[in-house]
Order: sequence, then structure tokens, then C-alpha cells
Amino acid sequence: MNPTTHLPEPRTAAALAARHRGTQDALTRVHDAIARLRREKARISVAAVARRADVSRTFLYDNPEARAAVATAMTEAGERRSQMLAEQDDDREATWRERALNAEEGLKAAQAEILTQRTRIGELLGQIRDLQAEWTEEAIQRITTENTTLKQRVRQLTADNRTLDERLKAARSNLRFQDRRVADLEAQIVEGDRTMS
Repeated sequence: MNPTTHLPEPRTAAALAARHRGTQDALTRVHDAIARLRREKARISVAAVARRADVSRTFLYDNPEARAAVATAMTEAGERRSQMLAEQDDDREATWRERALNAEEGLKAAQAEILTQRTRIGELLGQIRDLQAEWTEEAIQRITTENTTLKQRVRQLTADNRTLDERLKAARSNLRFQDRRVADLEAQIVEGDRTMS
């Protein structure tokens, strides 16, 4: 009987129990790692679970319970990711739909405003044509000449007004000087009357 191939019964049982405990500990770490990855909303993969649980990838592939736990978590994560992407697509589509409706309303308002402005421009052009039809070339020339003459007259009156304003200022200055001179003379007369009496 070869001692390396047949271990005594108590040692074999202890080794099996230790291996079983090691496997159970590893499975607990695998489930904890999956739960943490879910909480963190991190990507669940064989490599990520192996790293977090501190087990080998071989363990995850060979142990049926570990393999099933990782596969289930990856499937659920994939479904959640698909659902999130679908919701994001729906949100984006709703946003774009709202923008499109707003743009369409803006476009309608702009077109209505353009139509209103074109109508107003047409009315004004019609009024200009009507005014032009009422005035002959001779009348326009006469009004232009009168306008030029009036502008020259306004310039002349402005210059005259400036000259008169300057004269008025000079006259007021002279008047103030004369008032002071009269006051001085009156004071001298009063002083002379006192000395004579």
C-alpha cells in the first residue's frame, strides 16, 4: 500500500472539509463582489468579479455556482443596460420631438411675420407711387428749389441770431458797467455834499 495514494481516513476528511470551507469562502466573496459591482453600477465581467473577489478566473469557470452567479449578474446587467439605453433613446427622442415642434412653431410665426411685412411694404410702395403720380417734374423741381432757399434762409437767420445774441451780451455788459459808473458818481456826489456842508 503506497502511503502517498491512500491517506488515512481522518486526514482525508480534514482536507476535504478545508477545501469545502475554502470554496464556500470564495463563493461568498464572489457574491459580495457581484453585489458591490451592482451597487457601484460598474460593468460586470468575469475579470471584474475575479479581481474584486480575489479568486481566479478558472474558479469562476469551473465552479458551477460561481459560474451561474456571474452569468446571471452579467445577463441582468445587460438587460439593465439595454433598458437604460432604451430610456435614454426615448428621452432623446422626446427632446428632439419637442425641439422640432418648437422649431416648426417658430417657423410658422416667422412666415406669418414675413407675410405681414411684405404686405406692409407693398402698401407703402403703393403710397409712394401714388405720391409720385400726384407730383409733376416741374412741381418737384419747384419744391426742391424752395427747400434749398428755405435751408439757406434758416442758415442766414441762425447767423443773424448769433450776431444779435453777441450784441445783446455786449449791451448787457455795457449796462452793468454803466450801472457801476452811475453808482460811483452818486457816491462821489454824496461825499462832495458832506464836505461842503
